[in-house]
Amino acid sequence: MKIVVIDDELYALQSFLGEVVDRDVECRYFRDDEQAILSYIAKNSVDAVFSDVNMPTIDGLKLAEKIVDLKKDVAIVFITGMPVTMADLSEKLRRNTLGFLYKPYSANRLSEFLNLIQKRVPLLSVRTFDGFDCFADGKLVTFTSAKSKELFALLIAYNGNSLTMTDAIAHLWQDNDVEKAKILYRNAVFRLRKTLTDVGVDCVGFGRAVLTLDKTNISCDYWDYLKTGGGAYRGEFLKNYDWSIEYLPPLDAIAAKS
Repeated sequence: MKIVVIDDELYALQSFLGEVVDRDVECRYFRDDEQAILSYIAKNSVDAVFSDVNMPTIDGLKLAEKIVDLKKDVAIVFITGMPVTMADLSEKLRRNTLGFLYKPYSANRLSEFLNLIQKRVPLLSVRTFDGFDCFADGKLVTFTSAKSKELFALLIAYNGNSLTMTDAIAHLWQDNDVEKAKILYRNAVFRLRKTLTDVGVDCVGFGRAVLTLDKTNISCDYWDYLKTGGGAYRGEFLKNYDWSIEYLPPLDAIAAKS
């Protein structure tokens, strides 16, 4: 779970950190630099934003509206010592706002919000042994093209490492000329992005000629097997894709030791 915390008071940020340090939460903290906040949120996967309402250079409510424009499904929790309620929010914000942490807030109240956010975060389950399928909250993900699905499979095989356009083309479009391959790559990226948006899973960073995978809310049999050697590997990995053959030797080596 990834959250952004915004408060102009350093003490408040430190207090928040103290309450979440033992939870499976990745936090990014900001004070009152609106440009830095919006830039980070635009470029990164964010499940929720905890924001102060009244800051010296930022109106927390207006900032939250800009954040919702960037991330339509992000959860918002306002941290405030002011008597702000849902009635003070715009319709746009009410759809995303889970509630308010009134200062001084308790650890239990913060925990309640974190639990709510965790339930909102879709879990993507990925199966790679034998064929390749993905399930978002238990439902099969239907990709809009075979190549966008294969591109995501390659990202899974890369196991969190960045996948450049050059590497993707070398694996998936090696028989095409360079310019044609770039067009096919961009089309697959567009379709993959749409599929993930439709199922509510924000796990891929789409950079300029590079893709990155956020593994936080993904379970994958391949990754688990690399870590523990336990699982359903029976000599086949992403068997529909020719390039997957290069991944078999280390998997077979693990199997031989089991």
